[in-house]
Amino acid sequence: MAESDKKANRMGTAPMLPLIFSMALPAMFSMLVQALYNIVDSYFVSQVSEKGLAAVSLAFPIQNLLIAFGVGTAVGVTSLIARRLGEGRQKEADSAASHGIFLGVATSLVFAVYGAFFTTPFFKMFESDPEIIHMGDQYISICCIFSFGSFVVCMLEKILQGTGSMIWPMVFQLIGAITNIVLDPILIFGMFGLPAMGVTGAAIATVGGQILSMVVAAIVVARQEHAVRISFKGFRPSLRTIRDIYAVGLPGIVMQSIGSVMTMALNGILSGFSTAAYTVFGLYFKLQSFVFMPVFGLTQGLLPIMGYNFGAKNKKRLLSAFRDGCAIALGIMGLGTLLFLLAPGWLLGIFSASEELLAIGIPALRIICLCFPFAALGIVVSNLFQALGRGIFSLLQSLLRQLLVLVPAAWLLARLTGQVNAVWWAFPIAECVSLAVSAVFYIRVYRAEIRDLGREK
Repeated sequence: MAESDKKANRMGTAPMLPLIFSMALPAMFSMLVQALYNIVDSYFVSQVSEKGLAAVSLAFPIQNLLIAFGVGTAVGVTSLIARRLGEGRQKEADSAASHGIFLGVATSLVFAVYGAFFTTPFFKMFESDPEIIHMGDQYISICCIFSFGSFVVCMLEKILQGTGSMIWPMVFQLIGAITNIVLDPILIFGMFGLPAMGVTGAAIATVGGQILSMVVAAIVVARQEHAVRISFKGFRPSLRTIRDIYAVGLPGIVMQSIGSVMTMALNGILSGFSTAAYTVFGLYFKLQSFVFMPVFGLTQGLLPIMGYNFGAKNKKRLLSAFRDGCAIALGIMGLGTLLFLLAPGWLLGIFSASEELLAIGIPALRIICLCFPFAALGIVVSNLFQALGRGIFSLLQSLLRQLLVLVPAAWLLARLTGQVNAVWWAFPIAECVSLAVSAVFYIRVYRAEIRDLGREK
């Protein structure tokens, strides 16, 4: 048996907790590095000016949209590959991988057009300061026009994860993150004879890391044997395969895109208080990535395990992976909650926060972090839905927690109290409601898909 086949088959045979850690730890580590990656731009830009920090904060929804389309599509590919491998349908798993690369390149072209022509109106919706608008426009235009590196490397990472290979995806992310971290101060402040480029330099450092990571990933995938084979010889897009990918991927895209809509809506609400209010909100998203990213890394390891065992009709291992995943996620989020409660001033101080930012930010972090334990369970349940090909339930869950409950609650709290601190309570409220509804969805999925799994009909 080929080594790549053994990696896939161990998802159905290896002891569960060691398997989860072997699959998830590389992804969790790389996601922690990714969290650092996300913060580095803001950290160095904050050394230049608070207006630059505001511009990068306003740019976050568009960056999140890029991630939404890249990761959402890739999750659909990962789920399809894992299920087809579990069912023993090798050719269809190979086809899913090839279609993933095709879809990644096609999506990057759409964002390149947006970055070239349509970014300025976005910033004018939230800010009238021409300096902030100009810096934000420069930053996000570069990120969109050169987004092909981000899309392709994301797809290659998830394709390998769908086969049970977790080390190489970690390496790819490390290459991108380290490149960005090294280039940021050089390009932002101007070192080694290069001009100081400020926010523009931060954007160039970001896309530079993504493109280098893509090149390395493409070489590795092309030269080494894996459980799936990517080939474009005689390739023709299959509507059926694309449909199967987006059956899970499209809800994933919408789920993460909802985050962009939510961020824009809350930026609109918070801009009614002050520039500092929406800047704090942007900083919160950078900081919370250190808590949420490891959990997302955990789910990257869980998704192929649960998808494989669902395809193999192994109920016991499917539920074992789910239960262990919930416990690990709760542990991570519990530590994050303590950090945000006990050291919010230190966290904000990373960005050279002014007195106004600290006055708004310290209570904000302490209130919002109360939602972390509820979010931990919600994320793992959503991951289970995706592994089973029931992405619509993940979509509905995300709609509740990030849009249908969060934004109206934030708006009402702002209107009724007139206090920016009241707005932050919308986060715990939304997570509690979302988790309650997710429990109802889980019961329905369990009865329909899991309870009789593996039994002879």
